[in-house]
Amino acid sequence: MSLIDSHCHLNFPELISRIPEVLENAAANDIQRMLCIATSWENQAEVLGLAEQHSEILAAVGIHPTTEGGHEASTEELVAAANHDRVIAIGETGLDYFRSTGDLTWQHERFHRHIEAGRQTGLPIIIHTRAAAEDTMNTLREHQAEECGGVMHCFAEDWDIAKQALDIGFYISFSGIVTFKSAKNVQEVARQAPLDRILVETDSPYLAPMPHRGKTNEPAYTKHTAEFVAELRGIPYEQVRDATTENFYRLFSKATNRT
Repeated sequence: MSLIDSHCHLNFPELISRIPEVLENAAANDIQRMLCIATSWENQAEVLGLAEQHSEILAAVGIHPTTEGGHEASTEELVAAANHDRVIAIGETGLDYFRSTGDLTWQHERFHRHIEAGRQTGLPIIIHTRAAAEDTMNTLREHQAEECGGVMHCFAEDWDIAKQALDIGFYISFSGIVTFKSAKNVQEVARQAPLDRILVETDSPYLAPMPHRGKTNEPAYTKHTAEFVAELRGIPYEQVRDATTENFYRLFSKATNRT
């Protein structure tokens, strides 16, 4: 069994110009597949194009919480976009009070539409939260997000938030952040979270794990994060690899027959 990068942005400038090399590096590091995430209505065409051209790449459609200035998709538009054969999730979506300030009614309303699209399609939602964890969890509960499920991507919170997410059936995904010396709370979550409810990701081109911190991240580096999580838990790397891959296909069940 091979590893999966459950969250990356291969369409971003740092990576899209060198896709053949990125895919070659991924294969050399036992990365079987990668989920490429749209961050605006406009860039979903790039994401879908990559997924159509490369069997290793799957896609998610949505509008990032901090994206401004583009088309504001309706629930109906999100549902229609999710019908694409290569789309296996809605997102990323959520709340971000770090980069966005002032009246954020628009951000909440966008989040609500994405949750509803997840519920209508049955596809899991990919959650981004920054400086807004409690409001994010409250919104997920209030809008019955447990009906579609999803993942807390690039998890950077503490065990209390992790437990709230786990309690409504969500998965926890660890990025390179877990390898940073300062990320003690995240490391504790990586130790405690049930093995059958965790994923690994890069969020590339950002947040490269140690020993590549500060460099452009890419799916090949998923292996460093998985190895670090295995070390934290005191179990073999292969156990984390196999579990996170099985978890990926359980959560993103539409991916199972998308080759």
